[in-house]
Amino acid sequence: MTPAKTALLLIEYQNDFVSEGGAQHDAVSAVMADTNMLAHSRALAAEARRRGVAVMHAPITFADGYPEIPTEPYGILAGIVQAQAFRKGSWGAEIAAEMAPEDGDIIVEGKRGLDCFASTNIDFILRQRGITDLAIAGFLTNCCVESTMRSAYERGYGVVTLTDCTATLSAAEQEAAVSKNFPMFSRPMTHDAFLAALNDHMTA
Repeated sequence: MTPAKTALLLIEYQNDFVSEGGAQHDAVSAVMADTNMLAHSRALAAEARRRGVAVMHAPITFADGYPEIPTEPYGILAGIVQAQAFRKGSWGAEIAAEMAPEDGDIIVEGKRGLDCFASTNIDFILRQRGITDLAIAGFLTNCCVESTMRSAYERGYGVVTLTDCTATLSAAEQEAAVSKNFPMFSRPMTHDAFLAALNDHMTA
Protein backbone atom coordinates (compact mmCIF):
# COMPACT_ATOMS: atom_id res chain seq x y z
CA MET A 1 0.00 0.00 0.00
CA THR A 2 1.24 3.43 -0.94
CA PRO A 3 -0.31 6.50 0.69
CA ALA A 4 -1.02 8.20 -2.64
CA LYS A 5 -3.14 5.24 -3.78
CA THR A 6 -4.82 4.52 -0.43
CA ALA A 7 -7.99 5.98 1.05
CA LEU A 8 -9.35 5.83 4.59
CA LEU A 9 -13.14 5.64 4.68
CA LEU A 10 -14.78 6.77 7.94
CA ILE A 11 -18.38 5.56 8.05
CA GLU A 12 -21.03 7.34 10.13
CA TYR A 13 -18.95 8.98 12.83
CA GLN A 14 -22.03 11.05 13.61
CA ASN A 15 -23.39 12.28 16.93
CA ASP A 16 -26.24 9.77 16.91
CA PHE A 17 -23.60 7.04 17.25
CA VAL A 18 -20.54 8.75 18.71
CA SER A 19 -21.81 11.25 21.26
CA GLU A 20 -23.56 11.07 24.61
CA GLY A 21 -27.23 11.79 23.96
CA GLY A 22 -27.13 10.49 20.40
CA ALA A 23 -30.11 8.38 19.35
CA GLN A 24 -28.02 5.21 18.95
CA HIS A 25 -25.11 5.99 21.26
CA ASP A 26 -26.19 3.77 24.13
CA ALA A 27 -26.49 0.84 21.73
CA VAL A 28 -22.85 1.07 20.61
CA SER A 29 -21.08 2.65 23.57
CA ALA A 30 -20.00 -0.64 25.17
CA VAL A 31 -18.23 -1.93 22.07
CA MET A 32 -16.77 1.53 21.43
CA ALA A 33 -15.22 1.29 24.87
CA ASP A 34 -14.04 -2.29 24.32
CA THR A 35 -12.11 -1.37 21.18
CA ASN A 36 -11.21 2.17 22.28
CA MET A 37 -12.60 2.97 18.89
CA LEU A 38 -12.88 6.73 19.02
CA ALA A 39 -9.36 7.40 20.28
CA HIS A 40 -7.90 4.98 17.77
CA SER A 41 -9.94 6.50 14.95
CA ARG A 42 -8.82 10.03 15.79
CA ALA A 43 -5.18 9.00 15.89
CA LEU A 44 -5.56 7.06 12.65
CA ALA A 45 -7.21 9.90 10.76
CA ALA A 46 -4.57 12.39 11.87
CA GLU A 47 -1.69 10.15 10.88
CA ALA A 48 -3.33 9.16 7.60
CA ARG A 49 -3.65 12.83 6.65
CA ARG A 50 -0.04 13.47 7.59
CA ARG A 51 1.12 10.70 5.28
CA GLY A 52 -1.00 11.78 2.32
CA VAL A 53 -3.73 9.15 2.53
CA ALA A 54 -7.09 10.41 1.23
CA VAL A 55 -9.48 10.71 4.19
CA MET A 56 -13.15 10.25 3.32
CA HIS A 57 -16.25 10.65 5.49
CA ALA A 58 -19.48 8.81 4.71
CA PRO A 59 -22.35 10.08 6.88
CA ILE A 60 -25.90 8.82 6.47
CA THR A 61 -28.86 11.22 6.50
CA PHE A 62 -32.59 11.08 5.86
CA ALA A 63 -35.17 13.77 5.20
CA ASP A 64 -37.92 14.40 7.76
CA GLY A 65 -40.38 11.54 7.74
CA TYR A 66 -37.81 9.17 6.20
CA PRO A 67 -39.29 9.20 2.68
CA GLU A 68 -36.20 7.36 1.40
CA ILE A 69 -37.12 4.30 3.47
CA PRO A 70 -40.05 1.94 2.70
CA THR A 71 -43.26 2.77 4.53
CA GLU A 72 -43.03 -0.53 6.40
CA PRO A 73 -39.30 -0.84 7.07
CA TYR A 74 -37.75 -3.89 8.69
CA GLY A 75 -34.33 -4.81 9.99
CA ILE A 76 -31.76 -2.14 10.70
CA LEU A 77 -33.64 0.59 8.81
CA ALA A 78 -36.70 0.03 11.01
CA GLY A 79 -34.47 0.65 14.02
CA ILE A 80 -33.26 3.94 12.54
CA VAL A 81 -36.82 5.15 12.01
CA GLN A 82 -37.91 4.03 15.48
CA ALA A 83 -35.00 5.90 17.08
CA GLN A 84 -35.56 8.93 14.81
CA ALA A 85 -31.85 8.82 14.04
CA PHE A 86 -29.76 10.57 11.39
CA ARG A 87 -32.35 13.22 10.45
CA LYS A 88 -30.90 15.71 7.99
CA GLY A 89 -30.15 19.04 9.66
CA SER A 90 -30.26 17.60 13.19
CA TRP A 91 -27.43 17.58 15.73
CA GLY A 92 -27.52 13.79 15.66
CA ALA A 93 -26.76 13.67 11.96
CA GLU A 94 -23.73 15.96 12.23
CA ILE A 95 -20.29 14.39 12.14
CA ALA A 96 -19.04 14.36 15.73
CA ALA A 97 -16.61 17.12 16.65
CA GLU A 98 -13.88 14.62 17.52
CA MET A 99 -13.93 13.31 13.94
CA ALA A 100 -14.77 16.54 12.12
CA PRO A 101 -13.55 16.73 8.53
CA GLU A 102 -10.44 18.83 7.92
CA ASP A 103 -9.25 20.71 4.87
CA GLY A 104 -8.57 18.28 2.07
CA ASP A 105 -10.91 15.58 3.39
CA ILE A 106 -13.68 14.30 1.12
CA ILE A 107 -17.29 14.05 2.28
CA VAL A 108 -19.18 11.33 0.41
CA GLU A 109 -22.76 12.48 -0.09
CA GLY A 110 -25.92 10.51 -0.74
CA LYS A 111 -25.57 7.58 1.65
CA ARG A 112 -29.11 6.38 2.40
CA GLY A 113 -28.52 2.70 3.02
CA LEU A 114 -25.92 0.30 4.32
CA ASP A 115 -23.41 -0.06 1.48
CA CYS A 116 -21.42 3.12 0.81
CA PHE A 117 -21.18 2.18 -2.85
CA ALA A 118 -24.92 1.74 -3.39
CA SER A 119 -26.24 5.31 -3.52
CA THR A 120 -23.14 7.51 -3.62
CA ASN A 121 -20.41 8.45 -6.09
CA ILE A 122 -17.63 6.97 -3.96
CA ASP A 123 -16.49 4.56 -6.67
CA PHE A 124 -16.15 7.47 -9.11
CA ILE A 125 -14.15 9.49 -6.57
CA LEU A 126 -11.81 6.62 -5.78
CA ARG A 127 -11.13 5.82 -9.43
CA GLN A 128 -10.66 9.47 -10.36
CA ARG A 129 -7.98 9.71 -7.69
CA GLY A 130 -6.29 6.48 -8.71
CA ILE A 131 -7.06 4.80 -5.39
CA THR A 132 -6.36 1.06 -5.32
CA ASP A 133 -6.54 0.33 -1.58
CA LEU A 134 -9.40 1.19 0.76
CA ALA A 135 -9.22 1.02 4.56
CA ILE A 136 -12.62 1.03 6.26
CA ALA A 137 -13.58 2.17 9.78
CA GLY A 138 -16.80 3.12 11.53
CA PHE A 139 -20.29 1.91 12.31
CA LEU A 140 -21.80 -0.63 12.42
CA THR A 141 -19.15 -3.33 12.14
CA ASN A 142 -21.53 -6.02 10.90
CA CYS A 143 -23.73 -3.67 8.90
CA CYS A 144 -22.43 -0.66 6.95
CA VAL A 145 -18.76 -1.52 7.40
CA GLU A 146 -19.32 -5.10 6.30
CA SER A 147 -21.61 -4.18 3.39
CA THR A 148 -19.09 -1.64 2.10
CA MET A 149 -16.22 -4.10 2.57
CA ARG A 150 -17.96 -6.68 0.39
CA SER A 151 -18.72 -4.15 -2.35
CA ALA A 152 -15.15 -2.84 -2.38
CA TYR A 153 -13.83 -6.39 -2.58
CA GLU A 154 -16.16 -7.18 -5.50
CA ARG A 155 -14.95 -4.05 -7.30
CA GLY A 156 -11.32 -5.11 -7.08
CA TYR A 157 -10.01 -2.75 -4.42
CA GLY A 158 -7.46 -3.92 -1.91
CA VAL A 159 -9.61 -3.83 1.22
CA VAL A 160 -8.44 -3.36 4.81
CA THR A 161 -10.91 -3.48 7.69
CA LEU A 162 -9.75 -1.69 10.82
CA THR A 163 -10.67 -3.98 13.68
CA ASP A 164 -10.07 -1.50 16.50
CA CYS A 165 -11.80 1.38 14.71
CA THR A 166 -15.20 -0.27 14.39
CA ALA A 167 -18.14 -0.82 16.73
CA THR A 168 -21.56 -2.44 16.74
CA LEU A 169 -24.40 -3.41 19.07
CA SER A 170 -22.73 -6.17 21.09
CA ALA A 171 -19.37 -7.79 21.77
CA ALA A 172 -20.64 -11.05 20.26
CA GLU A 173 -21.59 -9.37 16.98
CA GLN A 174 -18.26 -7.52 16.89
CA GLU A 175 -16.30 -10.70 17.42
CA ALA A 176 -18.26 -12.65 14.80
CA ALA A 177 -17.79 -9.96 12.16
CA VAL A 178 -14.10 -9.41 12.85
CA SER A 179 -13.12 -13.07 13.19
CA LYS A 180 -15.40 -14.76 10.65
CA ASN A 181 -16.56 -12.29 7.99
CA PHE A 182 -13.79 -9.70 7.72
CA PRO A 183 -11.12 -12.26 6.67
CA MET A 184 -13.28 -13.47 3.77
CA PHE A 185 -13.41 -10.09 2.03
CA SER A 186 -10.55 -8.02 3.43
CA ARG A 187 -7.30 -7.94 5.32
CA PRO A 188 -8.33 -7.22 8.92
CA MET A 189 -5.82 -5.01 10.73
CA THR A 190 -5.55 -2.85 13.79
CA HIS A 191 -4.96 0.80 13.01
CA ASP A 192 -1.34 0.43 14.13
CA ALA A 193 -0.78 -2.50 11.77
CA PHE A 194 -2.30 -0.56 8.90
CA LEU A 195 -0.05 2.43 9.54
CA ALA A 196 2.94 0.12 9.84
CA ALA A 197 2.11 -1.44 6.47
CA LEU A 198 2.05 2.02 4.91
CA ASN A 199 5.26 2.99 6.70
CA ASP A 200 7.08 -0.17 5.64
CA HIS A 201 6.33 0.58 2.02
CA MET A 202 7.40 4.21 2.34
CA THR A 203 10.71 3.38 3.93
CA ALA A 204 11.53 0.29 1.87
